[in-house]
Amino acid sequence: MGGKLLLPNELLLMLSEKWTCRDQQLRQLRALVSYDRIGVVQPKLHVQATTPSTVVVYGPHATGKSRVIEAYLESHVTKYAIVNCRECITGRHLLERTVAAVTASLWIGKSEADRDDAYNGRCENIAALVVHLQKLLKMHEKFVLVFDGVDKQRESPPTLLPALARLGEYVPGLETIMIVQHPPPRFLHQTGVPYIHFPAYTRAQSIHILSRHPPDIFLELPTDVPDYDAEVHAEDKAWLWSRYCAAIWDSLAQNAARDLVSFRAICTKLWRPFVAPILAGDFGTRDFSRLLVAQRRLFQDETVLLDSIIASPTLAPPTATGQDKPSKSSAAHELPYYAKYLLLAAYLASFNPAKTDALYFMKSTERKRRKKGGGTARSGGRLSQKRQVPRHLLGAAAFTLDRVLSILHAILPYDLRGTVDIYTLVATLTSLKLLVRGGGLGAGDALEAGGKWRVGAAVSWEYVQGLARNVDFVFADYVAE
Repeated sequence: MGGKLLLPNELLLMLSEKWTCRDQQLRQLRALVSYDRIGVVQPKLHVQATTPSTVVVYGPHATGKSRVIEAYLESHVTKYAIVNCRECITGRHLLERTVAAVTASLWIGKSEADRDDAYNGRCENIAALVVHLQKLLKMHEKFVLVFDGVDKQRESPPTLLPALARLGEYVPGLETIMIVQHPPPRFLHQTGVPYIHFPAYTRAQSIHILSRHPPDIFLELPTDVPDYDAEVHAEDKAWLWSRYCAAIWDSLAQNAARDLVSFRAICTKLWRPFVAPILAGDFGTRDFSRLLVAQRRLFQDETVLLDSIIASPTLAPPTATGQDKPSKSSAAHELPYYAKYLLLAAYLASFNPAKTDALYFMKSTERKRRKKGGGTARSGGRLSQKRQVPRHLLGAAAFTLDRVLSILHAILPYDLRGTVDIYTLVATLTSLKLLVRGGGLGAGDALEAGGKWRVGAAVSWEYVQGLARNVDFVFADYVAE
């Protein structure tokens, strides 16, 4: 083994423990990227340790590519520079950022008098970059340059990546590492470039990584439980957290949050609502099966996957009876903007008589409508002894499609956009059973202008009131008495 470079087992074990599930990638880095920081067995004089000038590291988002590369270089290589290509706006910005990063790395530990101030901050093309790097690295035998996210570089010419991959051929001692997500075939226009793949974490790996740092169940240890100290709490939270993460993965993260960052975020978001019954004393720390059944609503609502500044009703604590009380907002459909106005127009067409359309929906009668609330004096005579039933308590009447479209144009606060397909909205509301097709002249074609429609049974008075409040529409001003 005298002619082989050896990595100390202690350092390899330390990196493997810190970056778990990445042992194979660390061994590949050891073989492809030479190191000069630690003490190793030097090869014989006739044996030359050759390493490739360019290495491509690729893998999906949130697989530890950048962090593992940085940790490896920090512990193995004396001089290195990392350029975050996502922060560069143009190709020239990337080149100047590269020279600045290399210069800053070489200046570490040097005084102001020893620094070389020949670099003026300008680098217009690849040829100028090669000249700057040759001048900066002429006194150094080893330097590693990392381009992180180079495939996301903005306004990059098609020859930028192949040119950066060939820097090691013109600058002695320079090794280039290119970190990308999904490289196309032969995107460097050369063969023989080694690749290191960082695959997405599996279910077992994701749960194992998150289980290494379980959050606390109790913010303060309970004082009414004897012999419950910090050691017992650590065992309980580790036992409960691993099973909780497995339940989150199987219900939500397997299809909607498969990367580790999203998986950790959703687990952290639902942890405090999940352990709320334990804090209330309803369940013990080891009653996971019963707790999972009681808190099943947390694993059934996919709206928790979306970040919002508005508190989700799913994260609200359960009622005193232990049953989930459905709210009116959760029972309503989340409709597009114009679909809401179309449904309001359909409700008005169902419960307003057709003879009152001129009174309620013509612009010239708007002043007369405003007086209806009390601006006009009541005429003399006795009050009518006939009791009238409110129209919204009666059944929905049928209406034609052309009538509801006329009401829609009247109640919209501005003109309807030309890109809006009204007939698609009608078909959507019909599929949701919010509009029901009836008989009439257009019985053969659902979208015939003379066809009869009515609102569905789910469109109640409270439902349309909620829709009107959602779009800031004064619905009561348009309802016939």
